[in-house]
Amino acid sequence: MRYVELRRHTDNDGDRLTPRGVADAEAIGGRLRPPYAAFVSSGAVRCTEMLKILRAAAGQDNVPITEAIGLRSVVEDRWREAAKAAGKGADVDAIRDVDPDLVERESLLLAMALRQVVDALPDGGRALVVGHTPTNEAAVLGLTGRATPPLGKGEGMLLIEDSETYRVEPLT
Repeated sequence: MRYVELRRHTDNDGDRLTPRGVADAEAIGGRLRPPYAAFVSSGAVRCTEMLKILRAAAGQDNVPITEAIGLRSVVEDRWREAAKAAGKGADVDAIRDVDPDLVERESLLLAMALRQVVDALPDGGRALVVGHTPTNEAAVLGLTGRATPPLGKGEGMLLIEDSETYRVEPLT
């Protein structure tokens, strides 16, 4: 089995964490379950900043942070428009009702990037990935076929791979 803690970045202003975002990331650091074989960012500065805080909290500054650009959509404006049209707090299924082509194509692309993270882990290995909502949820939809509730800032879910079967559990 392999495990991916998939989190949404904390509070931000543009592409930087706010002081509150930094404090929230530090608080999350106290609840981590190291060791981690990988720390992965979507490539956004705010995600990498959060990972640096979490990596330090895990005591694993020797493990590099990698960027999986494929975990960040190249059509972010389209996601924002569809999410806005679906309504505040909408899940991926509601966004799919607004723009089915977006969710279908992007879920497959994002799932491929997330699968690469999983495939790079050793058996029993654990990765910590920081990305965005709703693209985190779309990646999970692409792997599991199931929509998950949208993640609030700093929230996460645990993706578990067992013999190429995926399931998701809430992070406590």
